[in-house]
Amino acid sequence: MVYKRAELHDARHISAEIKGIVVHNIYVPAGGEIPNVDHNPKFAHKLKFMDDLIQFFGLNRAPTIMVGDMNIAPLEHDVWSHKQLLDVVSHTPIEVEKMDALMEKGNFMDAIRHFVPESEKCYSWWSYRNQDWQKSNRGRRLDHIWMTKDLKDRLKSYHIETEARNAEKPSDHVPIMVEIR
Repeated sequence: MVYKRAELHDARHISAEIKGIVVHNIYVPAGGEIPNVDHNPKFAHKLKFMDDLIQFFGLNRAPTIMVGDMNIAPLEHDVWSHKQLLDVVSHTPIEVEKMDALMEKGNFMDAIRHFVPESEKCYSWWSYRNQDWQKSNRGRRLDHIWMTKDLKDRLKSYHIETEARNAEKPSDHVPIMVEIR
């Protein structure tokens, strides 16, 4: 079954069924600079998109994998400084609340955090603004792989390709992967 992007009223979602598992690729809006829906329509769009995802995945009952640039770093160690980034778009309490609701409604588990304890730093994104991204290591984990809990026993390994950030013309994001049985 292929879900059309119109079901989420935004061109940021595509999915397909592969061997009985529905795989969704999601790109959540970045949300702009100001974490205030009254002053920043981009942030309002991001939160509305998250509400649409919560509603959409609340109806999900199939074995599911969701991957993508979620543009939210939900956990304390998903950012370089939890305290300094609480008022920065991508780590605000309202965004984290939406991520938690999505995880609960969709019966998801975090595949990367299955392997990396929540107490350890884990990043997939580093700003272009840092002259030496490795030295400063001011990263965020904006890219996620989630799966429904019924697939947990199929997880075999994970990899975050941090070396990709050293390419000649790199993305600010690096690939993340999980291997399943």
